[in-house]
Amino acid sequence: MFTIAALYHFTRFADIGALKPPLVALCTANDVRGSLLLAPEGINGTIAGPRAGIDAVLAHIRALPGCADLEWKESTSPTAPFGKMKVRLKREIVTMGQPDVDPTARTGHYVEAANWNDLIGRDDVAVIDTRNDYEVAIGTFDGAVDPATASFGEFPAWWEANKERFQGKKIAMFCTGGIRCEKSTNYLLGQGVEDVYHLKGGILKYLEEVPLVDSTWQGECFVFDGRVSVGHGLAVGPHLLCHACRRPILPADRDRPEFEQGVACHHCADETSDADKARFRERQKQMVLARDRGTAHMTGHVTDKG
Repeated sequence: MFTIAALYHFTRFADIGALKPPLVALCTANDVRGSLLLAPEGINGTIAGPRAGIDAVLAHIRALPGCADLEWKESTSPTAPFGKMKVRLKREIVTMGQPDVDPTARTGHYVEAANWNDLIGRDDVAVIDTRNDYEVAIGTFDGAVDPATASFGEFPAWWEANKERFQGKKIAMFCTGGIRCEKSTNYLLGQGVEDVYHLKGGILKYLEEVPLVDSTWQGECFVFDGRVSVGHGLAVGPHLLCHACRRPILPADRDRPEFEQGVACHHCADETSDADKARFRERQKQMVLARDRGTAHMTGHVTDKG
């Protein structure tokens, strides 16, 4: 059984380049795989491996400057969610493109999963899903506003164009694991919104703790690892991943005429050129050959989301 740890932490790193080599070496030595992002504003990612290996990596991260109170969410999988370990250096651990946003200064009010239903059921509260459109498409909370953004960086422009809709309302925001809300709530506070809340631990914590009978969640939650989606109790959902566009699809979508394994699905068939598809076919061919040789060719998913 593989232990999966999803984590993020905002802190100030002076030299992210110096942090990468020992982190890579430790993960490799402990057979831990996945993706971690390092940026001057902190660390973000999802890793998976044996229990002892995950514990060693988490202990190392908690010893980094400002990370002593690191929190993470755990789940398990009978199969390896990642095939490689990647540690990448980035400008931001979740890309919003707003240099004045600083979650270490202040964020919205945290709301525990057990109290979330009461908050979002109020008439004076507007609920906003801060995730990308393809994530929202497979599941969200009842009554949540979908900004229909293709990336988190589009959120500020969406808010500016739509803020009049929310005059006089308290704003409750949520995302997969909480990281996007750290930035989006800080952004709204900077825009003069007074009452801003967000779901502590994100959708994953809600699905872990709130019983199905009490839930206001509809559908599945997209996750950035080999499970693709999870439901209540963090049970693995039915979705597969289109390896061309990285969007979730259902098993039945494989029967659609647009689908070609590793090359296209109904979401992206019209978005890529013939040259792109030829390149994807070659990649798929190499993946099949690697599988037949018994060699891992599975790529990790960078969790520049959450």
